[in-house]
Amino acid sequence: MSNKTIEKQPRLTHPVRTRVTEKTHEKLQELKATSNCRSIGEVARKILSREKILCFYTDTTMNAPMEELASIRKELKSIGVNINQQTRHFHTAESELQRSFHFMKTSDLYKNVGEKVDRLLFLIGQLSLKWLQES
Repeated sequence: MSNKTIEKQPRLTHPVRTRVTEKTHEKLQELKATSNCRSIGEVARKILSREKILCFYTDTTMNAPMEELASIRKELKSIGVNINQQTRHFHTAESELQRSFHFMKTSDLYKNVGEKVDRLLFLIGQLSLKWLQES
């Protein structure tokens, strides 16, 4: 990356020192923790120059549904791997009995997929209701 592609920001050459109360310092710390600022000095500079401070908030009520969605994704992936293995065994089977066995195993796996997809659709429906409610 060359220096031409990086935007040059003006150098901070004049130090400004001040003292604040414990309460104000805590507020600045909280703002730093939830924003895109990397230091309290940066928070103070942005406040003084009236620049926007981007704050990030996480909705902890979404943790459980997101974990369940990730779990369902993992289960669906492993079911897909099992279906691929059963399909390979089906095509390499030498007798009709073996083929019917692998066919039955694969159909059982597809039933599991149906259950997981139903749960997935239910969760997505709940999430969309919450999403549309907050908008």
